[in-house]
Amino acid sequence: MTATRVLVLNSGSSSVKYQLLDMRDSSRLAVGLVERIGEETSGLKHTPLANGGASREQTGPIADHEAALKAVAAELARDGLGLDSPELAAIGHRVVHGGRHFTEPTVIDDTVVAEIERLIPVAPLHNPANLTGIRTARVLRPDLPQVAVFDTAFHTTMPESAARYAIDVRTADEHRIRRYGFHGTSHAYVSRATAHLLGKDPSEVNVIVLHLGNGASASAVRAGRCVDTSMGLTPLEGLVMGTRSGDTDPAVIFHLARVGGMSIDEIDTLLNKKSGLIGLCGDNDMREIRRRIDQGGEDAEQARLAFDIYIHRLRKYIGAYYAVLGRVDAVVFTAGVGENAAPVREAAVAGLEGLGLAVDADRNAVRSGEPRLVSPEGARVAVAVVPTDEELEIATQTYALVESGKSE
Repeated sequence: MTATRVLVLNSGSSSVKYQLLDMRDSSRLAVGLVERIGEETSGLKHTPLANGGASREQTGPIADHEAALKAVAAELARDGLGLDSPELAAIGHRVVHGGRHFTEPTVIDDTVVAEIERLIPVAPLHNPANLTGIRTARVLRPDLPQVAVFDTAFHTTMPESAARYAIDVRTADEHRIRRYGFHGTSHAYVSRATAHLLGKDPSEVNVIVLHLGNGASASAVRAGRCVDTSMGLTPLEGLVMGTRSGDTDPAVIFHLARVGGMSIDEIDTLLNKKSGLIGLCGDNDMREIRRRIDQGGEDAEQARLAFDIYIHRLRKYIGAYYAVLGRVDAVVFTAGVGENAAPVREAAVAGLEGLGLAVDADRNAVRSGEPRLVSPEGARVAVAVVPTDEELEIATQTYALVESGKSE
């Protein structure tokens, strides 16, 4: 029996998201989420998709990630999809930070685990959780290939002129300070899918990808390779986000410490969790912000300001990456806001007709889960909406690596 299934695990500090895919046709066999791990109110929601089964939910204490993955394995086994199935080819793990060392998907061994652990100082919120999932899965299936797919890998093709900060080189190298970028699996998937939407090979097109969710990032992709991206050493840099400030004068930190009397931890919390849209207007949900604007009244003023700042930053990056690429074939919106917020897409390209950018009002208003063009017929630069699929990208990279290893 040929093994064609890949289990994708995305382990957070108190959660595990998972999907089981059959790579013969990229179909999903099961999806699920374990959340609030370590609490009395832990929950698991599992949805078997292979036979159109109903979702199953359970609540109760799940002590740790090992218990969470065992619970996931039990749910999969109930559907005949257990971790002991000979059809399971590999487990693919999302790892947020791969530094400069990991430029492609990598089969996990003890050396790889040690290197991911060494990168914890530059990804203290994410890599420890990713490692927990890896270590637990290796215990449960030590005989099975396990593959790390890194959020940063797609951006390692950036030239030094884009990746370097203009600070003392020796200090930067000693502390691994440079622009790494994130959301790489999304940018890779979406840029490739956009080329296919245009009927071209990825090597033939230049694309600006706008991944707009609660976290948001932009990338400039030339001929399938990232040449610039908005997030940097951490996911804080760049666009205005749900709770993150994005680009800020570094001296703001000194000012808050010296004049505001704030500690480093307090400033960290401010910029990462209390800034962005929620800091500007008290809401980080674009749907609620648009509702407040459309409803009018006193409540609309701060929401409108937050929206305008969000769009201003977005348009700056579109213009900047247009300049970086020189020629742009498509600007593509993806992730929760990018895929669903028509007013954001319309406002982001408004006034950029001179660059060949515009949206067709009727096309832009259509809600669909399919890749689609929202620019006018015959537009010089396509404006597209392409739903992202990070889990499929992780599964695809994992399966390709495992299969290539068999043929060597």
